[in-house]
Amino acid sequence: MANMETMELQLNNSNETLKLGEIIGKSLNPGSIIALVGDLGAGKTVLVKGIAKGLGVQEEPNSPTYVIMNSYEGRIPLYHFDLYRVSSEDELFGIGYDEYFFGDGVTAVEWADRVQGIFPEHTIKIEITIPESESEGSETTRNITIEGRREWVLSFKNTAEQAFQT
Repeated sequence: MANMETMELQLNNSNETLKLGEIIGKSLNPGSIIALVGDLGAGKTVLVKGIAKGLGVQEEPNSPTYVIMNSYEGRIPLYHFDLYRVSSEDELFGIGYDEYFFGDGVTAVEWADRVQGIFPEHTIKIEITIPESESEGSETTRNITIEGRREWVLSFKNTAEQAFQT
């Protein structure tokens, strides 16, 4: 995976998380896969709401915890998976996840760390962490690590840096 690049951002609140998601959504193409990792309450669903907005989805996604996957129509369809209750990759084969992962939409997967083996190489991995101490930010601060193919991350980085200039 020599062609991978990582970028880190610190966001101050959920509005910034939403904005970051929207910028990500605008930068995606059909077939993009976003693997989201973070604790409960870190902001994964907020980021997905922003991604949906960036994809031109009209309705607001909510966490599909009980159904595993919701789909939304936009400029590019959004397939929003929540794997919180999934214990194995076999469960995903049962719902035909690959039709979504390798289809014409954008796939956003919350709790992606539960089934790491299913993600193709071009997956964009986003980890959201809540700082452990006050010195690292307020309780609404989030540290975001984005890893993906170098060319995507570099072009995305320029856009994100312009958007978050203070």
